Amino acid sequence: MLRYLTAGESHGKCLIAILEGMVAGLKVEVSGINAELKRRQQGFCRGARMSIESDKAVILSGLMKGSTIGSPIALMIENKDFSIDKLPAITCPRPGHADLAAALKYDFSNVRASLERSSARETASRTAVGAVCKQFLSKFGIAVKSRVLMIGGIWTDAGEADKLVIERIRTAKQKGDTLGGIFEVISTGVPAGLGSFVSSDRRLDGRLAGALMSLQAIKGVEIGLGFKAAEKFGSNVHDTISYDKKNRRFLRRTNNAGGIEGGISNGEPVVISCAMKPISTLMKPLASVDIKTKQPKKAAIERSDVCAVPSAAVVAEAVVAFELAKAFLEKCGGDSLKETTRNFNGYMAQLKKF
Repeated sequence: MLRYLTAGESHGKCLIAILEGMVAGLKVEVSGINAELKRRQQGFCRGARMSIESDKAVILSGLMKGSTIGSPIALMIENKDFSIDKLPAITCPRPGHADLAAALKYDFSNVRASLERSSARETASRTAVGAVCKQFLSKFGIAVKSRVLMIGGIWTDAGEADKLVIERIRTAKQKGDTLGGIFEVISTGVPAGLGSFVSSDRRLDGRLAGALMSLQAIKGVEIGLGFKAAEKFGSNVHDTISYDKKNRRFLRRTNNAGGIEGGISNGEPVVISCAMKPISTLMKPLASVDIKTKQPKKAAIERSDVCAVPSAAVVAEAVVAFELAKAFLEKCGGDSLKETTRNFNGYMAQLKKF
């Protein structure tokens, strides 16, 4: 079974990810992992942390001569800003952040202990894991990409959208405020048959939605038409089915289902959109309460981004890639890339005989 675990704090020594269950014989390109980490750091009006860190992955285990050997893959990303024990205590939690809820749960009097792990800095680890999974999926013609659809109420298909978005972000920065938005993750080449309807925890749509909702600041997930489907007649929602005799495959002329029906991939692109709330740290902070004195006070200010929607889209690609790789291995199995490839080819031949 493919699984991963991450460790590390925002201002700790490093971030660690352990990926277990990846097949043996996969050539892992570290440059590809680092390219994904760089993409995660880009975007207009990111915070000062992005100019401090230059994220690069170091693979500590699981490879021999650049290829996987079936054992857990340990990845490390060092933090240049390693100052966790020197930073001042924080007692005024930020509305919208994990600060207060985590302090109550874990009995912290200093909410820095909450924010260090709940910080989106942790997503660098998940991006590295997803990068490995992308390299695995590419061997079977599966690609995971994303695009930003909207930032701060401005849709990217609007006239002069780039200019308007930049102006909106600049205005937010001047006001000490933040912006969220919507992005879309599109996975192409996904074969029919990943996931299952037989148990709730095997449904591919549920797994993908859960993984995406686990990302910091994501507050909504739609697959295909999503909420728009609720406004229409069924005849305008469900994707009609046809058959391509030449290529011997079933087709759908539309993809309102987003590539998943009954918890199972149907061979069409898997299309998911996510809503990201504005980042919780405001340079002009909202009202809060000092957890020690219980007196009203402005929330704490931490170094942060004004808008990180493009970055969140990159991380979303990573978690989608992991879930697809996991479901793919559940379907095709195998302990080595060669074995999995044989199984996949056999399954694809079976589909053409259907």
